[in-house]
Amino acid sequence: MKAITGLALIALSLTISACGKKDAASNSSAEPVAAVAAPAGTNWSSTVTETPEGGFVMGNPQAKVKLVEYASYTCSHCRDFSAEASEEIRKIVDTGKMSYELRNFVRDPIDISTSLLARCGGKDVFYPLSEQFFANQNAMFEKAQALGDAKYQQLMSSPPAQRFGNLAEAVGLVDFAKQRGIAEDKAKQCLADTAAAEKLAKGVETASNQYKIDGTPTFVLNDVKVDNVANWATLQPKLKEAGL
Repeated sequence: MKAITGLALIALSLTISACGKKDAASNSSAEPVAAVAAPAGTNWSSTVTETPEGGFVMGNPQAKVKLVEYASYTCSHCRDFSAEASEEIRKIVDTGKMSYELRNFVRDPIDISTSLLARCGGKDVFYPLSEQFFANQNAMFEKAQALGDAKYQQLMSSPPAQRFGNLAEAVGLVDFAKQRGIAEDKAKQCLADTAAAEKLAKGVETASNQYKIDGTPTFVLNDVKVDNVANWATLQPKLKEAGL
């Protein structure tokens, strides 16, 4: 099979749509879930922990409703979901009824570079950085398209420890992260972490095998992949059925 060129891959990222989901959550409604207060002096939406699966879970770790999103920073549907749902999700998480976990589902080299940077500052800034990277998606793609295919291929031929750093600098991601509190040396260190990049790729393989993921965003509600949901409007009824 002929390999997809760099710019063709970027163009695909701009147009990919969430594919049909085969597994569906139950249509029957659960009993209403009771609110749970956060520990004194805290709130649930600022309680973030890294999970064994490589995601970051926000909220009450014992919440009755557990929502997981598999998302890509180069997916336009994921960008739109972040813009329309982030604040609404925080409001629900703050009730203690639901936790929310974002897991990176990387699809291309730019996505890997962005994921490495979003994770670079640790759990406390992962969600703010993620939301800002999503909001920057169009500007980032403009820089990527301006590179030209030859330059993109040159960047991709860099040694593995330099590849994602070189790409991130070329499309403005390093400067973007610096402006949001990630020191340049730290950003470059994170981008050179080939083990972290390999872990991200392995996470895609694991998630694909476990949940048969065929598009982003994909949502998993209480460990069941949700059918035909790619935006906040279609996710809300599923959350209500789960007792929220």
